[in-house]
Amino acid sequence: MTDPLVRTWRPDWPCPVGQVLGVHRRGAGDPTYRVLADGSHVRGMRTPEGPTTLVVAPDRATGEVHARAWGAGSAWVLDRVPRLLGADDDPSGFEPPAALAVTHRRHQHWRLGATDLVMESLVPTIIEQKVTGQEAFAGFRRLVRRYGEPAPGPLDVWVQPDPETIRRVPSWEWLRLPVDGGRSRPLLAAARAADALERAGATSYAEFDRRLRSLPGIGVWSSAEVRATALGDADAVSFGDYHVAKDVGWALVGEAVDDDALAELLEPYRPHRHRVQRLVAAAGLGRPRRGPRMAPRTHLPGRAHR
Repeated sequence: MTDPLVRTWRPDWPCPVGQVLGVHRRGAGDPTYRVLADGSHVRGMRTPEGPTTLVVAPDRATGEVHARAWGAGSAWVLDRVPRLLGADDDPSGFEPPAALAVTHRRHQHWRLGATDLVMESLVPTIIEQKVTGQEAFAGFRRLVRRYGEPAPGPLDVWVQPDPETIRRVPSWEWLRLPVDGGRSRPLLAAARAADALERAGATSYAEFDRRLRSLPGIGVWSSAEVRATALGDADAVSFGDYHVAKDVGWALVGEAVDDDALAELLEPYRPHRHRVQRLVAAAGLGRPRRGPRMAPRTHLPGRAHR
C-alpha cells in the first residue's frame, strides 16, 4: 500500500467541512462517502486522472484543513480541495429574506463547493428523478456496488462506475437495481455524451444548462442539481422538485406555492437563489408534512434485493 499524497490548507474563513461536503452524500449507506469517528470525511471519486480516495479532516484548533488522497487522481483532487470546500464561492451581496436571517447568521460560514465532476453529480441525480429518496438511494447504492469499484487506499469506500461501464449495463439489470426505463435511458444517453458533458462544465452556467438539457430525459431540475454540486452555481434553483417550491413558499410567505410563484419569490435574490433554497432546508422551515408520504414503488423487479 503506497503512502497517500497530503495537503494542508488554511481557509480564510471558518470552513464547515461537513456542511459543505455533506451535499454529496446520497443517503446513510452511500458507498462513495464515509464519515470517520474522528470527524474526517472520506469520498471515493472518479477524477479525470483516475479513481481516488480523498480524506478531508478539519482541525478546529488551528483552522486548517488536512487532506490525504490515494490513487491516480490524488494530485488532481488535492489541487482542488479549496474549490471543493467553497473557496471560489462569493456570497458577497447576498441579503437573505427576513425569515431566514437567523439561519443565515447561524450558517454564515457555509460556502457552495464545486467538484468539477459532472458525471459524478449527474448519475445519482438522474436516479433520483421522480422517486422517493429511499428508492433513489437504494438504486444508487446497488449501482455502485455492482458496477463500480473499490476506491484506492485502505478505507472501505467505492467509486461510481465509469461511463463505459454504464453503457454496458443491460436493460434487465437496470430494472433489478431497480431503475426504470424512464431513468436508465437518460443515464445511457448521458454516459454516451460523458466527455462532451465534462467539457461543457468549463463553459458558462447558461451554456452548460443548454447542452445538458439537450439530452433526452434531462430537465430543469436535474440541470440545477448538477450545476449546484458540480459547478458551484449559487443561482441554481431546483424547479420541478416535489418539495422545494412548497417549502420555500411556506418559509417566506406562510403558504405552499408552485414553481411559477417560486420564481417570483426568488427573483430579488439573483444571483444567489440557490442560497435561499439551501437556507430553507437548513432552517427546517418547510411546510408541515401532514399528508401521506410518497410510497416507494413495489412492482419493479429487484425490490426485494439489497
